[in-house]
Amino acid sequence: MIKPALLIPASHLAKSPINVRKRTDPRADAELEASIAAHGLLQNLVGVPVSRKKGHYRVTAGGRRLDAIHRLIEKGRLRPDHEVPVLVLSNPNDGREISLVENFERAPLSPAEDCLAFRDLIEVEKLSPADIARRFGIEERFVLGRLRLANLADPIFAALEGDEITLDVAKAYATTADTGRQMAVWESLRTGYSRDNVNEIRRALKTYSYRADDPRALLVGRDAYIAAGGRVEDQDLFSTATDERWIDTHILDDLAAEKLAAQAEAIRQREGLGEVRVVAAEHVPYMATFALQPLSGTVEPLTGDQEARKQEIEAEIAGIDLRAGDETCEAEGDEAQRYADLQAELGAITEREPVLDAEQKASALGYVVLKPDGTPQIHHQLYLAPVADTGADESDDEDAEPADGLSGSGAAIDTAPAMSQRLREMLAVMKTELLAVHVASDPAFALDLGTFLMVERECRHMPCILPSDLYATAPQPLLADFKPGTAAAAEWRRLEEALDRSWTGCSGLEERYDAFCALGDEARAAWLGWAIARTLHAVPDGREGTDFLNHLGRKLGIDVAAWWRPTALTFFDKLTRPGILALFEEIGGEELRVRYSGSKKHDLAASAERLFGGDVVIEPEIQERALAWLPEQMRFVPAEGEADADDKVANADADMPVPSADESDKATDETLPRAA
Repeated sequence: MIKPALLIPASHLAKSPINVRKRTDPRADAELEASIAAHGLLQNLVGVPVSRKKGHYRVTAGGRRLDAIHRLIEKGRLRPDHEVPVLVLSNPNDGREISLVENFERAPLSPAEDCLAFRDLIEVEKLSPADIARRFGIEERFVLGRLRLANLADPIFAALEGDEITLDVAKAYATTADTGRQMAVWESLRTGYSRDNVNEIRRALKTYSYRADDPRALLVGRDAYIAAGGRVEDQDLFSTATDERWIDTHILDDLAAEKLAAQAEAIRQREGLGEVRVVAAEHVPYMATFALQPLSGTVEPLTGDQEARKQEIEAEIAGIDLRAGDETCEAEGDEAQRYADLQAELGAITEREPVLDAEQKASALGYVVLKPDGTPQIHHQLYLAPVADTGADESDDEDAEPADGLSGSGAAIDTAPAMSQRLREMLAVMKTELLAVHVASDPAFALDLGTFLMVERECRHMPCILPSDLYATAPQPLLADFKPGTAAAAEWRRLEEALDRSWTGCSGLEERYDAFCALGDEARAAWLGWAIARTLHAVPDGREGTDFLNHLGRKLGIDVAAWWRPTALTFFDKLTRPGILALFEEIGGEELRVRYSGSKKHDLAASAERLFGGDVVIEPEIQERALAWLPEQMRFVPAEGEADADDKVANADADMPVPSADESDKATDETLPRAA
């Protein structure tokens, strides 16, 4: 039993040794101390009287609060005679249980509740983040972080509030205050495997901005970026103070490309290179160099002095090795250091980088990249510059003098303007956009192109780089160890074997495409059907996507019972014995169930396969029901609503003309349109 609260001087209170909380958290204790200083003690202490000291009590519940009050008295923030409300236990033996109850049955606020509470204090109470931090004894940065979470895009905050995402995931989205960018990443990731991957979320958000320590940012400089109209996002509250975000990426890209191109030209002239291309990154992309021939250069022969010094070093090293092999001689520290120095000097003489002569450099292609600190540098690997095919522009007169009066043996001067990597990419974007408009305007051409792109990827044994993101990849099998021997599986193999693969033997991508387009309409249509059909996923009944698959089956009018019959391997072996007998009763009543009730599970499954496959002589009405029976999971139309579904299909097709027998025969010969 607990008596009414008493106001007792803090100097008469001490923590009871039976208090269940033994560990402390300095950070949490500081927060509690600040809260009591700002708001007072909001929760009574619970204590028991000390038998030998009248008016003194031992606190069994609230020891952390009592310690905070004592510290505030020592700091002079509370008066020495400060009184504390204490609920006194009538039975001291209840102290341990009450202490456990108070600490055990305590639920902390969720992060979403923290966010809303802080926001309400600012909007309603007109407090500043600094005021809140001071009153609750927490860092202002923590308050600002919670406020940033409160300003998440509504769907993301709702997910945090409903415990659909963790606090770390919410923090990852809050690294930017741009809710539009948050939603773009949220929509792209929330249904995939990376929806809870904090690193992937941050990486996706970073693609919309550059860090202040990005090499491109260091190359351009903050002042130049801002002067050009670039914007800087607020500091990431969940990262270090240096993580500043530059969100106008196009401005930074243009400035970096312009500055890098100017410095690249200076590097080209200094190094005497034939051509220099710029890459506003620390590494050259593989696709930029995979078709180029690297230049290796030659290692210059050793001079007479170098050769003589090399022999001296090798002789001295051999002497040290000889002495080291003598067990009676111990190697001393000075000699070991001498050995290491000789090895280093020998390596400097013999292991030298290949050198390109002036003529090789004049025909070389180099890439200028950025160091981590933003400084441009020539990439260590040089390539043989590709020779432009002048074609019809070449003069037919072999004796014609060059325009500049130089002899024909001299290298032709390239008067084409130097282009930055970004300019090349801009031209590629506009060129592809032009192509896309014309493809979209010619559906027949697009149909051939789309079919070819899908089947080309799937028919090549070696990977082939295609300038398209169109795929018709078969999904991962739902059951890797299950290979059904059904009639549909056999028919699929027949369809694949009947595909016209003559075009796949052509060597080049362009040749294969032209050969594919030259196939007959039926052959190309077969490839299109194959490419689309193989992308369908196996979706267990009841999951998202099954309704659409059932809708497709109804539209196609698939007669499942004519294609698929349950067998012991594919169905009955996976049922229990009572389950199989229940199916017998469903189609033949109690009499049929009793007829097979004495069979063992293995024999029962085999009998069921024969019965439901029509291989058993039995009453005609039972056989009819057995041959029509299907599990609900194999139906495109539910059994109980089959008639209603048929009516709906009939109503939907009521306005369509019924083809004659001749028209039906012609329908099988209809072909896809073909590009001219």
